Amino acid sequence: MEKIKLEILGLSPSQSQTGSFALILGEEFGNRRLPIIIGMFEAQAIAIEIEKITPNRPMTHDLFKSFAQGFHYKVTEIVISDLREGIFFAQIVCTDGLKERVVDARPSDAIAIGLRFNVPIYTYENLLSEAGIVANEGSTSDKPETSTVSAAKSFPDQLKDNSTEDLQKMLDQALTNEEYEKAAQIRDEISRRN
Repeated sequence: MEKIKLEILGLSPSQSQTGSFALILGEEFGNRRLPIIIGMFEAQAIAIEIEKITPNRPMTHDLFKSFAQGFHYKVTEIVISDLREGIFFAQIVCTDGLKERVVDARPSDAIAIGLRFNVPIYTYENLLSEAGIVANEGSTSDKPETSTVSAAKSFPDQLKDNSTEDLQKMLDQALTNEEYEKAAQIRDEISRRN
């Protein structure tokens, strides 16, 4: 399977799930985005490493790095490997110099560990094609506002009341506004209809 290199584009509070964050991964030489909802503690572990902050005490992901190095293992890459029932799966690829091992992990933990080892993050073309969102370069002013739908329903429930054509316009608008979490929910609704 063809692997696509990803980079971390952003980390922001989730608009739909209190206490959660949207981790936005982007295709290295493309305009597709892969938004993944992660927990607050995992977001903190990723942010601390991105910002190069040294905590007073080692975090769990720092402990993993120390443990791996103590046994002469190094991480070579992180792979966002699968998407099942809306849940992403990842793998941490390790080696001791003789044998390669693959460890299953949540994407948030795998990325937090990958950052500590300064290794690339990948996904497969088929997963990015299925779950990725294409970020548009320009914007058009005739796109509808997504906030015109009734506020009494949750956002995913609001989406069910729109035509596929309207959903595509809403998706374009969300991407233009860099609202990747909202775009992911719209993408999921469009996918459910296909």
